[in-house]
Amino acid sequence: MLTCQKEKFSIDPDITYLNGSYMSPLLKSAVQAGIKAIQSKAKPWNITPADFFAEANELKHLFAKMINVADHNRIAIVPSVSYAISNAARNIRFEKGDRIVLIDKIFPSNYFIWKKLADQFELELIMVNAPVDFTNRGAKWNDAILKAMTPKTKVVALENIHWADGTRFEIKAISERSKEIGAKIIVDGTQGIGAYPFDQEAMQVDVLVVAGYKWLLGPYSIGMAYYGDAYDQGEPIEENWINKLRSENFETLTDYQSADKPLAAKYSMGEQSQFVHAPMLKESMRQLLEWGIDNVQEYCRSIVDEMLPALIEKNIWIEESNYRANHIFGLHPPYEITASLKEKILSNKVYVSYRSQVIRVSPNIYNTADDLRKLIDLL
Repeated sequence: MLTCQKEKFSIDPDITYLNGSYMSPLLKSAVQAGIKAIQSKAKPWNITPADFFAEANELKHLFAKMINVADHNRIAIVPSVSYAISNAARNIRFEKGDRIVLIDKIFPSNYFIWKKLADQFELELIMVNAPVDFTNRGAKWNDAILKAMTPKTKVVALENIHWADGTRFEIKAISERSKEIGAKIIVDGTQGIGAYPFDQEAMQVDVLVVAGYKWLLGPYSIGMAYYGDAYDQGEPIEENWINKLRSENFETLTDYQSADKPLAAKYSMGEQSQFVHAPMLKESMRQLLEWGIDNVQEYCRSIVDEMLPALIEKNIWIEESNYRANHIFGLHPPYEITASLKEKILSNKVYVSYRSQVIRVSPNIYNTADDLRKLIDLL
């Protein structure tokens, strides 16, 4: 079993950082990779045409391995979740009255594009609300999603793990239902991939997108996306030179080859080479794969399990284990989360997030059970 890896991060001893779902700290090795990359830009005569492709291809291989995809050509490099989802949405043909199913309080980048299309094509936008009753909340919410998916459903868009409270959704069951009714399933894995195992071979989603700056432990403004075979003949939201066939040959770029590279390559962003960000994200994903994503989740479970008796004693709600991720979860105390409570927590240098009346806690491999105890004592 993994032990605490805090020494691999630059986290001050007096800081209790339980906010990886907001933004992860960088690995020391990723920082060094970034510094080395910045220094290389100071001497651009050493950057060759091959360098425009090498790091990007390595990123695709690493991410494909992480989510169990055999062909790295199904992976795209994206700047954001909204970019990747816009590529997905562009290639779905809607008719008046079609249904789009979303989960309650989905992250805004997963909402606006579907709302715009619903207004444009007179579609039915269904928001599947979280149960008010906390008893069996996760099971009830997942069941409600399946019931909302009718033959009129064209798209179901959701997170594998809810960004606000860590509720885990049964992606495999939802994906199987989407296949039965001919709907696309678009998954934002930003709050899961890197700390919670995801097997695309088993899940069979149409699109999976992950921002790099949270659980992939990477820098801001770079992410990874998977596009399934339903998108092989699609059109990207932008046309850029590097996604075209034979773009490796700089001397023939003005022959204007219009054919795209195969599979998901066409959905990668312009300037995907990302000479600084790509080496950093590559180092982070390499380390995560070395640790093992299942081992990261098991480590988080081990430290969360130690605090469960204290939560029960203090009557603080946490989602049941079957529908909870252990690297991101909501705590709902039996009293109002006041400004003075937030200040008390912050003044003790404990970092968490707040979503409505839920305290969002997100530990990782750099935390210990003592970190969680400190937070519970403050509550």
